[in-house]
Amino acid sequence: MHRVLAVTLALLAAAILVGRSPASAADLPVDLELVLAIDISGSIDADEAKLQRQGYVDALRDPEIHKAIKAGVIGRIAVTYFEWSSFDHKSIVAGWTLLDGPKSALELAAYLAEVPVRTGMRTSITGAILFAMPMFEGNGFEGTRRVIDISGDGPNNDGGDIAEARDDAVARGIVINGLPIINDRPNRFGFPVLQDLDKYYEACVIGGPGAFVVVARDFDSFAAAVRRKMLLEIAGMLPPVRHAQALPGAITPAAARKPLRQLAQTAPLQDRPGYPGGCDVGERQSRDFWRQRYGP
Repeated sequence: MHRVLAVTLALLAAAILVGRSPASAADLPVDLELVLAIDISGSIDADEAKLQRQGYVDALRDPEIHKAIKAGVIGRIAVTYFEWSSFDHKSIVAGWTLLDGPKSALELAAYLAEVPVRTGMRTSITGAILFAMPMFEGNGFEGTRRVIDISGDGPNNDGGDIAEARDDAVARGIVINGLPIINDRPNRFGFPVLQDLDKYYEACVIGGPGAFVVVARDFDSFAAAVRRKMLLEIAGMLPPVRHAQALPGAITPAAARKPLRQLAQTAPLQDRPGYPGGCDVGERQSRDFWRQRYGP
């Protein structure tokens, strides 16, 4: 790496990690405070983890994303990016960062492209949500919307009740959106795959007014799914259908159905359709897997 690039990245990293001071006289208004929470559990190999990271890098470089940011009422958003696996494994890759146009988005993309990608073991969506919730406090920004964006390729299997964590976030006025990755490739541990992960995310993970899932049918289509999801989140709109499979091609905020501000509160969580296997299906899969491998 050239010395100039190294210095630039070091300065950018410092700015990203430090962010705005909580002691600021007033938080900066933004259209959206967005937490990007990315699964790096054991079912995701090194190549798949890189594809995930590249999907976000590509989205941040996309001119349509830049236009969507500027098209907001305020014209800027705040974003933070962390990776997670088991309950006690979370790593903040980029702290709260102001995105107000192409320059800041491209700088964040360059930074994410340079940070090494790692992988973990278990899958704690619960841990990711609990870790993300306090990130909105004292971050120097005041958003009209607060969103946690969970992407992953398996159900929760570590860290406690996923529905309780989701309900806690929703009660605090936080929306949780999901990007489930339908990963039918055998992982290196032989752990079982949940074939209808999209339905699990819809029943057990997402929540809040206008919450939605965008499905990546495999890791190769992940970049298109990220682009679609981020456009909809930044624009504050829903996909044409609540459950939206990511498709290739140009997708703009105009493809969305209606602004979140026009939506009533989503159906009470106790009234939403449940997941047939129960929201603890991942925990049961994990117990059965290890029992078969090592005995009672």
